[in-house]
Amino acid sequence: MGDSSGDSVSVDMEGVSLCGKEHLVQTCHGYVSVAVLGDQDKPALVTYPDLALNHMSCFQGLFFCPEACSLLLHNFCIYHISPPGHEFGASSISLDDPVYSTDDLVDQIAEVLNFFGLGAVMCMGVTAGAYILTQFAMKYRSRVMGLILVSPICKAPCWTEWLYNKVMSNLLYYYGMCGVVKEILLKRYFSKEVRGGVQVPESDIVQACRRSLDERRSSNVWRFLEAINGRPDISDGLRKLQCRSLIFVGESSPFHSEALYMTSKLDRRYSALVEVQACGSMVTEEQPHAMLIPLEYFLMGYGLYRPSQSNVSPRSPLSPSCIAPELLSPESMGLKLKPIKTRIPHDRSC
Repeated sequence: MGDSSGDSVSVDMEGVSLCGKEHLVQTCHGYVSVAVLGDQDKPALVTYPDLALNHMSCFQGLFFCPEACSLLLHNFCIYHISPPGHEFGASSISLDDPVYSTDDLVDQIAEVLNFFGLGAVMCMGVTAGAYILTQFAMKYRSRVMGLILVSPICKAPCWTEWLYNKVMSNLLYYYGMCGVVKEILLKRYFSKEVRGGVQVPESDIVQACRRSLDERRSSNVWRFLEAINGRPDISDGLRKLQCRSLIFVGESSPFHSEALYMTSKLDRRYSALVEVQACGSMVTEEQPHAMLIPLEYFLMGYGLYRPSQSNVSPRSPLSPSCIAPELLSPESMGLKLKPIKTRIPHDRSC
């Protein structure tokens, strides 16, 4: 998977539209791929994708949206962490390696932060990735300053999800990334509107995602799926989180009700929910423009703005303790503590 003589291998990501450098960081639970984008002197934003995805297939829609890209890259250096074996050109993980638990994946993130010398970071995750980062925030409270969660999950799998995952797990194990598995995953990610049908063709984003799934090593996806399907319920610890949280969820997401449940368990003083109409789970790809205004108000609570709005350098540490108390109130986020529904525009472009 990489040169085992050192702790990290750097590879130029040629041909990738989001410029950056990939690092393969060795941890106690194997190698982890981290794509670093931006100025490493800036505060860190860590991302973690959903099942069978990496940063390009899960977050490129958001970063291709000019306003969102301007907001995030002006204020942060982005550290895109991929689940083990989900990075570009990954080889199959040895069958002799154990299947890691979600707790093991959480510990990997801590080791990645230590490798790069990072303190407290902002986190952004989608569904399975949102679960991993939430669990990370609960276990390593001092390392997380804020959570941006997209269609998150927090409970152990219900019987329906567990059964779907088991079917998908068996198909991956015996048949690889077959057509049935891809259809299950696409329904997990996207709304019916963009998946198309008999008379309506698939949208470009769904076609691109389908192609990216062909690139995944099925055995590596199976390992991540096993970890997620065996996840514990972390609901009871949510109210003890010491960071602010912003949750996005598509109204057509199969995890819509769980996102509402998770919001109800968080401290309402420091959390807000944004429901996106006519959208599936992967808001970052399907409707990234719907994330912009809530993100702007959320980051204002940390004294962060778009370049044109402030001359303040984003290099100063992002610490809520350095922020006026009134900026920690829900109103400072510009979001009411009830579902906020964004209307789908006629033009889907950013």
